[in-house]
Amino acid sequence: MAALREYHGHMPILFPEEPAFVNTYERTVWEALRDQLGDGDALIANRIFNDNQRDYEVDLIVAFAGSGVVVLEIKGGKVGWDNGHWWQGGVKGSHTIDPVGQAVGNKHVAQQWVHESAAWGSRQPVRWTHAVVFPSITMPLEFESPELHRTHIIDETDLLDIASKLRNLPLTLESNRRLLDDYSDVPAIVESLSARLAPRKSDFTAPEIQAEAMSELVERLSHEQAMILNVLELVPRVHIPGGAGTGKPWLAVEQARRLPRQGLRVALVSYSRGLAEWMKRRVATFTYKERPDFVGTFHQLGEQWGAPVLDDNSGEQYWLHELPQAIAAAALAQPESARYDALIIDEAQDFAPEWWATALAVLAHEDSHLYVFSDSGQRIFDRESETPDGLVPIHLKQNIRNTRQISQTFNNLGDSKLLSASFDGQDVRFVECEPADAVETADGLIDGLLEEGWRPGDIALLTTGRRHPVHDDAIAGQTQEEHDLYWDSFWSNDDIFFGHVAGFKGLERPVVVLAINEQMGRDQALERLYVGLSRARDLLIVVGSSQHIEDVAGSAALKKIRGF
Repeated sequence: MAALREYHGHMPILFPEEPAFVNTYERTVWEALRDQLGDGDALIANRIFNDNQRDYEVDLIVAFAGSGVVVLEIKGGKVGWDNGHWWQGGVKGSHTIDPVGQAVGNKHVAQQWVHESAAWGSRQPVRWTHAVVFPSITMPLEFESPELHRTHIIDETDLLDIASKLRNLPLTLESNRRLLDDYSDVPAIVESLSARLAPRKSDFTAPEIQAEAMSELVERLSHEQAMILNVLELVPRVHIPGGAGTGKPWLAVEQARRLPRQGLRVALVSYSRGLAEWMKRRVATFTYKERPDFVGTFHQLGEQWGAPVLDDNSGEQYWLHELPQAIAAAALAQPESARYDALIIDEAQDFAPEWWATALAVLAHEDSHLYVFSDSGQRIFDRESETPDGLVPIHLKQNIRNTRQISQTFNNLGDSKLLSASFDGQDVRFVECEPADAVETADGLIDGLLEEGWRPGDIALLTTGRRHPVHDDAIAGQTQEEHDLYWDSFWSNDDIFFGHVAGFKGLERPVVVLAINEQMGRDQALERLYVGLSRARDLLIVVGSSQHIEDVAGSAALKKIRGF
């Protein structure tokens, strides 16, 4: 067995350099390690892994040069051991926890990720172990349990020397795996855990690689933003406004995944048909116990109780008044067990005033959860309504979906002033033409994009005025079957998608060609422009009149779109 040693040094590798934490306990442990780790060590915070079955949220990973890797699970507050179970105190009383199971599971998934990564290459595996940190209690030195030796517990009395205690853990392992005896091992571990998080423009050798790298980045940033939901566990009614690109649909679906684990009956709804279909497809990847009971459009919610949904030509009176009233009446006629313990609404800015009474009617009781996501800047329908009283507001400010160049074109157009994305991409392209020529001009750009290496499924051509002829032909009959075929073409990702900004809210494609083909003077022109500019993830091409854009959004917005 290797000899134990004491060690204190300076200048560890920190990733990220200034992590965001959901509680002060994690920050306390991170700061103690930051100040005690040595030159060549690494401290990695808040990594999220997915093995296609579930997510693993790893609090801290510490790589010790000359020793091994330790994965930490941190449990703050009052924690105890009784009758073979760990317990943690909370606002609603004590509940069981499984810090050891979390630590072990996190260790295995992180270890596998690193050892199979391209950054690790052909290096031989190294020693990994785990520890549980209780930063606000003192554990008896004589504590023992079959699943966790006392040496693998760090309590509040150990924080002053936490680095030395953790550094010694891999050295005590009877293992045929080697120590991190080469300082290049530690940077390789950091690279394997961070390489997918920060694609640089210089890394992109082709549009296809750029699109895939950006997709991975957006997914990872969305997982990190989900920490917001950890904070809201004890807040049952919340309004989460945020501008375009802040990840609202992803958060809504993630909350719809978490609540069923608590035994709650959950409905997830959106006004947009396309976004509702995206939600259904994402939910289909969840385990059975994580799936909400209903996913679809708000107007489809009442079909299960006999409220009929007619075709799209039924008129405003039906959609804004008659159907919501019918859904509310049908819901209130149901027993409490048939209604919902939680309702999650995305694109809530599109709700008409009467719809909120319907939303409350589908909830089972006064204590039911209500989570509302909205962006008033995307209110492209001429209707305004206030959310119900009592919702706690949580504002999203950071763009996590579009490149910096794209996000700067619209981040000051909505009511929420957004922070631009931090990752670079291609410059926004602008093609000058009159509104009447915008669609034809946009069509003429497609071949050039394909020659650049973009795949047809990467591209969407969106209009702000009349629908593109291809779009018009696809839904000419307005039947449900034709609508389904139309949206299937979007999800197949093997062809160019032709759509209108009104139906594309909450959705994205790597490349968007935005044809501003509406005439001046239409209501909600600014909102349509805002939506259209924000739908491209990697490359935005704007086709339209400079005068039109300046009249609608101002000279500053025009300069950002034109690049000068």
